[in-house]
Amino acid sequence: MPEEKISVEVDGRRLQVSNLDKILYPGTETTKGEILHYYAQVAPVLLRVIAQRPVTRVRWPHGVGDQSFFEKNVPGGTPSWIRRVERGGVTYPLIDDVAGLTYFANLAALELHVPQWKFVDEEPVNPDRLVIDLDPGKGAGLPECAALALTIRDRLAEIATSDVVPVTSGSKGMQLYAEVDGSRTSEEVRDWVKSLAQRLTKEQPDAVVWKMTTSLRPGKVFVDWSQNTAAKTTIAPYSLRGRDRPTVAAPRTWDEIEDGPTLQHLTFDEVLDRLEDLGDLWPLD
Repeated sequence: MPEEKISVEVDGRRLQVSNLDKILYPGTETTKGEILHYYAQVAPVLLRVIAQRPVTRVRWPHGVGDQSFFEKNVPGGTPSWIRRVERGGVTYPLIDDVAGLTYFANLAALELHVPQWKFVDEEPVNPDRLVIDLDPGKGAGLPECAALALTIRDRLAEIATSDVVPVTSGSKGMQLYAEVDGSRTSEEVRDWVKSLAQRLTKEQPDAVVWKMTTSLRPGKVFVDWSQNTAAKTTIAPYSLRGRDRPTVAAPRTWDEIEDGPTLQHLTFDEVLDRLEDLGDLWPLD
């Protein structure tokens, strides 16, 4: 069946979008048109999260029930007005506006992943934030991640220059973000977080693990320090996830984290409702 293309104007740019009725989340019958609408609505907050950061995309051309692939390089046919940056032999896009979000969402790039550092004057600089990914093993879940997040929150005061921001990942666990002053390299931040993960494992050996070995994780939460490595990326807050339902990596309040047993991942419509009711819960630049 040929693609059904529609010409639209976004931010003064003329774009072709296609197959808006195509179902990308079969479990909820969520269409590409609804995905485009979500990214347009969430753009004012999401664009601030990913500003000046090279964006790696995960695409599901035939929906989440089919195969996906990571894409780092700018694909052929990308409009010339989408900015590009080079690193490690890869040409990444920078997504600056709603038109850019729309272009990649139309390619079924459901997930947007970014590093903890930016490009400034087309050169990469030291990270301005750190991330701790809390990944529950089999038999653990969000409640266990939330309990550990409360322990970690105060430990970050040694290195962070802002309050800690909790984000439920929309997948299994959650991330904790904090601002850093840019004086440390990615490797130095990574090593500091690794040391913290090792201390937490020593203090709570039945609940926490710092090693990546999968066999050590059942019933525990893996404190993933490695995502601070310069070459690594993390799901961007406010990005969709390619799960059975259209869940989102969603910033949360600490009151919600403290009420851990009831904590659940949020879908895109819930996130939009929260933005209207609570405003933007992502305070970092």
